[in-house]
Amino acid sequence: MPLVSVVIPLYNKESHIKRAIDSILDQRVQNFEIVVVDDGSTDKSAKVVKNFTDPRIRLIQQENAGVSAARNKGIEEAKSDLIAFLDADDEWMPNFLEIIMNLKQKYPKAGIYATAYSWSNLNKIIIPKHEGIPSTPWEGIIENYFSIVSKRSLPISASSVVISKKILFEVGMFQPGLWKGEDQDVWGKIALKYPVAYNNTVGSIYYLDATNRACRRKKLVPEIPFMKIAKSQIKNKNIDQNKIKDLNIYIENLEFELAYYNLLSGNYVQSIKLVRNCSLRYIAYNLLWYSRRFIQKRFIKF
Repeated sequence: MPLVSVVIPLYNKESHIKRAIDSILDQRVQNFEIVVVDDGSTDKSAKVVKNFTDPRIRLIQQENAGVSAARNKGIEEAKSDLIAFLDADDEWMPNFLEIIMNLKQKYPKAGIYATAYSWSNLNKIIIPKHEGIPSTPWEGIIENYFSIVSKRSLPISASSVVISKKILFEVGMFQPGLWKGEDQDVWGKIALKYPVAYNNTVGSIYYLDATNRACRRKKLVPEIPFMKIAKSQIKNKNIDQNKIKDLNIYIENLEFELAYYNLLSGNYVQSIKLVRNCSLRYIAYNLLWYSRRFIQKRFIKF
């Protein structure tokens, strides 16, 4: 039985998938399996995977159903209860699994185990800072996950996290049909119920310049399940009173972000509906924030 199952959703990443798999094979901890779910790729991605001869690698092929469906299939097929995720165009540092297993040993009741990550774009590396997480070196329990994400700071990426299969089943896994926020939806649902164990050592690299990134597709973005669940928890007073303010801000962040992407996709009715849930003060703040982000992306090089 492998100590951990690594799930890789794969869709047209022929030029990146080898790097991702190599980074797993180079781990200091070697007791793992790799479950690659090819989600209907039309390039030679599957062929690249088949060229590996390591028996720990399994390739599962399915018709295109989206990244959530691919991750869910990998979870279902995994032999271990401990599930690690790695996107096909990202990579791990050699000590990633070692850090995670140390976290699991120290904090067995945590629902999420994660490390810091870095961004790479055009050979430039940036390590995002997260207010509320101590400077390096530090590891421990993030006492208020929603305090961090309410500031639009995302300490967890889809390539820097490990979660129990049991907990993933419990929260409903990844929502099919979502192309934006499907991972943050899962982290949020788990953080409502379980502690988050974190090590701020960089354990993975997120490549912003990789081809065919799902987050670049401007399609319809429905409401993510976390928002409805979080609102229900607040209404029923099942949330620590010290966290309600941060959780409400995070929900409004998500509502406005979804409104923004629905606007881009041409779904104006859904966009207006989401904006109406936000206060006027919050709308003004977000318009300023998104305008500044647009200017930075449009005129300032990374």
